Amino acid sequence: MLKREIYLEKIRDFYNSDLIKILVGIRRCGKSVILEQIMQELKERKVKEDHIIYVNFEFIEFENLTDYKELNNYIKEKIKDDKLYYLFFDEIQNVENFEKVINSLRASKKVSIFITGSNSRLLSEELSTVLSGRYVTFRINPLSYKEVLELLGEEKSSDEIFENYMKWGSLPNRFEFKNEEAIKNYLYGVFDSIILRDVVERLKIRDTALFNLILQYIIDTIGREFSAENIIKFLKNEGRDVSTLTIYSYLEALCKALLIRKVYRYDVHGKAVLKTLNKYYVTDLGIAQIKNHKTEMDKSYAIENIVYNELLIKGYDVYTGKTKKGEIDFVATKLDKKIYIQVAFSIPNEDTKNREFGAYNMIQDNYPKYVITLDKLTYEFNGIKHVNLIDFLLDDNF
Repeated sequence: MLKREIYLEKIRDFYNSDLIKILVGIRRCGKSVILEQIMQELKERKVKEDHIIYVNFEFIEFENLTDYKELNNYIKEKIKDDKLYYLFFDEIQNVENFEKVINSLRASKKVSIFITGSNSRLLSEELSTVLSGRYVTFRINPLSYKEVLELLGEEKSSDEIFENYMKWGSLPNRFEFKNEEAIKNYLYGVFDSIILRDVVERLKIRDTALFNLILQYIIDTIGREFSAENIIKFLKNEGRDVSTLTIYSYLEALCKALLIRKVYRYDVHGKAVLKTLNKYYVTDLGIAQIKNHKTEMDKSYAIENIVYNELLIKGYDVYTGKTKKGEIDFVATKLDKKIYIQVAFSIPNEDTKNREFGAYNMIQDNYPKYVITLDKLTYEFNGIKHVNLIDFLLDDNF
């Protein structure tokens, strides 16, 4: 089992804290495995097994506990003394009013609580209000490329492994399958479970055909500024006459199901986050591949999506950059650190070189600026570093 050390090292400091630990991420990205690894580490620290209580709300034996009062009674019956108990609730969004149980247990018992969920409600301001800010959130992603190599037992990257990663994404269990047909069937199963459980059941969206069309449009336009007018034209060509309000409600559903992520623009000169003309990127390229109406995704946009996801894994807040005469693919910030990134598949000629590096001409500050491509030969041009994509993905210090 691959140890998700990138997340465990962040969570360990909170093992004994009364802050509620929330792990949120798309279905099948590995949240349950991280919970198992935390529980194993607690046992290695000599915590007694009866002081570790685990409930997975996708298991039929816990079906009756989706009633929050039943869940509360079940946990309180398990707590026999005043020592610290560790409570693990997997896919807790299946419990209506789960916050009431969590708040009650935290206030009345000596507990350390860990919860996971596959819905962005666990990231919402509403939840913050209900839980009174007494929580810490960890966003769990599909495997990073470095984790993929570790899972496969490979010390070095290869073109074959990277092409496979770029095409089929990095949901952990899909690596159990070797042929493309089996991988596709697995990914369709994951997607269908997201549609059924996180969209139809929880978000009450019944028109899954429209949901699929909007997702297809987002995949086809990865990395491009979103336009409601353009998507309305696209849907009309598909025989669907849909209002702007409906489109935005379905986009919100896609974001809530954690299939896509909205990225806001950052005005580099005005130093402000803009709420218009945002972009969307997909959480996992494997899901994007099976929902893409083309044979393959455009590789230039695929690697841009890969860079975006990796920046999140590395702990950055990520925006697209607006300058006075153009845009920068990404402005990424972390604590007092800021970097700018341009992404291209390759730089085959001077025109491409001038375009990609020239995007920085209007930015006069001294924050690091990079152009990331798949080219093996890299260099520095006008103080801007050209970086190989694989080197970027494998560099823990970036």
